[in-house]
Amino acid sequence: MARPLRIEYPGAFYHVMHRGNAGSDIFKSVRDREKFLEYVGKAVARYGIKIHTYCLMTNHYHFLVETPHPNLSQAIKWINVGYVAYFNRKRRRSGHLFQGRFKAVLIDADEYLKHLSRYIHLNPMRAAMVEHPRDYPWSSYPVFGGYAKAPEWLETHGLLSRFGADRKKARERYRDFVESVQNDKIENPSQDIINGAILDGADFVNWIKRNFLSKDSDIKEKPELKRLKPRLTPEDLMLAICHEFTCTREAILRKGKKRNFARDVAIYLSREMTGESGVALGRYFGISGAGITVRHGFVAGNIEKDRKWKRQINRIRKKIITSHLKINEVKLSRTRAAPCQESFQRDIHTLQPSA
Repeated sequence: MARPLRIEYPGAFYHVMHRGNAGSDIFKSVRDREKFLEYVGKAVARYGIKIHTYCLMTNHYHFLVETPHPNLSQAIKWINVGYVAYFNRKRRRSGHLFQGRFKAVLIDADEYLKHLSRYIHLNPMRAAMVEHPRDYPWSSYPVFGGYAKAPEWLETHGLLSRFGADRKKARERYRDFVESVQNDKIENPSQDIINGAILDGADFVNWIKRNFLSKDSDIKEKPELKRLKPRLTPEDLMLAICHEFTCTREAILRKGKKRNFARDVAIYLSREMTGESGVALGRYFGISGAGITVRHGFVAGNIEKDRKWKRQINRIRKKIITSHLKINEVKLSRTRAAPCQESFQRDIHTLQPSA
């Protein structure tokens, strides 16, 4: 059976899970879990990924990961290889620790991020390891519930912004979202996975198939194109946003104008898709890093309440990524054409009569 294709693009979100070989334990001590999380933190710094939720069980782990760069496979492989080397060295063993490739399900964050985070955070309770999710120290729930301090590498804003712009109230709402439900009544959102790799509605799935799975767009299998995938910048988003709102770039960057929805959407998508810090985005949009957080929270809140906003944001996001893919395809065709042109010039030169 062919291995499922890893669909990678800037700004993608994934539910990642990996199990121990033949169901064996991958964590046998407190130090094992600490060491694994050290590798996660280093991968965040090295590859620019964002970890929105995590849970380390005994024989498997879960992540909700965002990739501002299209490099999920590189980042997760780096974590796994480093941890396996530590695990084997410590126990003087050799061989596989993990079972095959890690599983990565592409998700629509606006639709599934908060529900998947709850399902992941409640894993220890379903396994009867604790009676309350706050009591399990190897998941990110104690941080989101306000019971523990967050590690520097954990991305908390993206999830909490779905529950309001005020951080304290957002924590309270998220805590209620997780703790007020009956654990056995929550269905796994991942049960609706399509083709083993995509979790969302028909529109998103069709867009993925059209851009990544058609015969003419086997982009993931082209090594040259992988090298040409740069990270998105706020400037890369402008054309699609200007087209959606029928406005100019200058209007989006202009400060002080009330009800400037185009500017708010540009700030939101820049925060979601570029991997830039709030401070860096603040310099681009001419406001503070805190201002970026406020505007991002405003749009995130509206997405939660208004499906029209959600559809519009997703439409713009798809236009941006589709445009990015087309640009990369053009670059790829040029890199292939250049050697041919050089070869042609060499052949012409050898056919020239000598003086």
